[in-house]
Amino acid sequence: MLVAAVLPILPGRAEPRGLTLQDCFQEAIQHNLGLQVARYGPLVARNNLSLAYAGYDPTLDFSGQHSFNQTGGGLDSDQRLIPPSESETDQLSAGVGGLLPWGMTYDLSSRASNTQGDRGFLDANTNLVFEPFETSQGYVQGRLTQPLLKNSWIDGTRLNVLVAKQQLASSREAYRQQMINLVTEVENAYYDLVSARENVKVQEKALQLAQKLLEENRKRVEVGALAPLDEKQAEAEVAAREADLLSAQRTLALSENALKRAITDDFAQWREVELVPREELSASLQFFDVQDSWNKGLSLRPDIIQAWLVMEQRGIELKYSRNQLFPQLDAFASYGHSASGVEEFAGLFTQYEKGNQPFWSAGALFSIPISNTGARARYRNARAEVEQSVLAMKDLEQTVMAEIDDAVKFAKVSYRRVGATRTAREYAESALNAEQEKLASGKSTSFEVLRLQRDLTSARSAEISALTEYNKALAALAKREGRTLERHRIELGTH
Repeated sequence: MLVAAVLPILPGRAEPRGLTLQDCFQEAIQHNLGLQVARYGPLVARNNLSLAYAGYDPTLDFSGQHSFNQTGGGLDSDQRLIPPSESETDQLSAGVGGLLPWGMTYDLSSRASNTQGDRGFLDANTNLVFEPFETSQGYVQGRLTQPLLKNSWIDGTRLNVLVAKQQLASSREAYRQQMINLVTEVENAYYDLVSARENVKVQEKALQLAQKLLEENRKRVEVGALAPLDEKQAEAEVAAREADLLSAQRTLALSENALKRAITDDFAQWREVELVPREELSASLQFFDVQDSWNKGLSLRPDIIQAWLVMEQRGIELKYSRNQLFPQLDAFASYGHSASGVEEFAGLFTQYEKGNQPFWSAGALFSIPISNTGARARYRNARAEVEQSVLAMKDLEQTVMAEIDDAVKFAKVSYRRVGATRTAREYAESALNAEQEKLASGKSTSFEVLRLQRDLTSARSAEISALTEYNKALAALAKREGRTLERHRIELGTH
């Protein structure tokens, strides 16, 4: 096991902060800017669904009107006098109408008017006489229209609602994919940081070994037990190890910044913070089942679910396009009451209560375009898009299966590589210890010790690389299977 260091490695870091992998996940989920942008996707999709349902919102109309009419009279074709008149009319109307989810339209309307004025006529002595008059009239009516063929089982509003539902579900999967990508990115950055810190420790240890050998060689050179060339070789080795340590520290700084970018929306605030991983690189044994991984990937991956949603949406659009091929056949019916008299508006309500002036109608409207070219072309396009989405789905499934198979094989090889590098490191340690004992007894040379020190450093770095690679391989497999969030017990709906 390799355990992350708990002391700051790079100088100038005054604010060390220990973080577990789960701590990094929580920071990223709360602060990552890319994820904050992605959160608006489902919100916009929900608003679009509400917009689609707005097609069922009833419409209320109300109007009032005052009009004036004056005629000057005259003579008709038989030279008879047409008396002049003057009138003022007040008219009120109201109505409510809309569309129901099964395609029926409704309209409830009413109108009332009152006319007052003076009307001229000739009396018995042929004198022009004016007399006041007042009349009122109105009606209340309800009308229903139900499509029986075109727009019967699906219409434009129902199409918009169903498509908006599919797009809402797809936007949620897109957000889940963004979350999976972020969690995987954070996980990989965390392992890279642990690896970088461990590699700095390895290079520090290599430098210490080189410095120790240099000190021993100097002593032997002073007493004449060793040639000066061996001292120069040891000095060169120390310089090389110093360069390797600086390179490892630079890699560590880059790894820290990569993790910071993923978990914060204020990089400047975290710039002087030293990230100290609290978890170790380990290689726990995993049992891999390609068939089980395929089943998970083909049912859990967001891109697979989105592809299914696209297929369903294409099916809905095909259903709508097919319905538009039919002629229009609408059944309608209306019923109402009218009222009229020489009273004011209030008198109309009395007549409505009596219900002695009903009227009704019923019928059907049949309409068919002569060629229907547009509807047929749209239907052919919709059918082609369904077939295209089916093929795209099959292609995606093949890609997913291949990706999972590659990920499983890579994880298996990575696990075996961990064991091999661990054994190689143990052998390198034993070989160096034995060679150092031989050098102390004058049976070996500094050159051989330096070579074995380099071998040990390489073996230690290879073991760290193998551990990092294996953990990242498990993260990649979980991503390919679409179970990254479940693997880390991250709830999508709580953020």
